[in-house]
Parts: sequence; structure tokens; C-alpha cells
Amino acid sequence: MSTSDMRDIDDTVVAELTRLRESIDNIDAAVVHMLAERFKCTQQVGLLKARHQLPPADPAREARQIARLRQLAETANLDPAFAEKLLNFIIAEVIRHHERIAVEPRTADDTGTDDPRGTTGSAEDGPEDRR
Repeated sequence: MSTSDMRDIDDTVVAELTRLRESIDNIDAAVVHMLAERFKCTQQVGLLKARHQLPPADPAREARQIARLRQLAETANLDPAFAEKLLNFIIAEVIRHHERIAVEPRTADDTGTDDPRGTTGSAEDGPEDRR
């Protein structure tokens, strides 16, 4: 709805719509920042896996995470199928990053903090997963 379309709408409705949209914008920003933090952690997991020749994917871990996220979604009154699709999308991206990390040269003391490859890593692995 454009600004010109809103001229005919009651001011209280416009104010409420604006308030809600500002909340949505703030939530979207928080989601992006949380994903960035998660990827920073999983970057370290990807580097650890590469150093120890562990496979980029961990299907058992992924299945546990999907089940866990579906349960969280149900508790939060969010469609579990949607939550699963979202996690599967993230996992696919993470595996792609782990595969790239596994073939790129690293230094012996590479911790991932100054890694020029970016800050992405494994979404299926988080700070709670210290393999």
C-alpha cells in the first residue's frame, strides 16, 4: 500500500499499521543478526571438521535438529513444516560452505576469526554442538 493509498484511511489505522511494520522491521533485523551469529559459530565447526577430515554433513545431527526445531515451532504456534523447510534451506547452505572449507588451503593455526572466506559455516552445528 503506497502513501497515496493511505490518505483515505483513518489516522489511527495508519498509525497502527506503521507501528506494526516497524516491529516487523526490527524483528527482521534481529533474525538477520542471529543468523550471522549462528554462522560465525558454525564457521568454527566447519574449520574443525576440515582440520580433522570429518565429513561436511552429519545426517544424524541434521535429523535431530529438524525434530528439535519442529517441536520448538509447535510450541511457538509456528507451522512445523515451514520451520523444517527453513532449517533444510540453512543446512543445505551450510553443507555447501563446509565442502568449500574442506578443499580450501588453511594455515595450521587457522581459527576462522580472520578467515577471508567469510563468516558462514554449518547451520546444523551450533554452539551447543562441540564435536
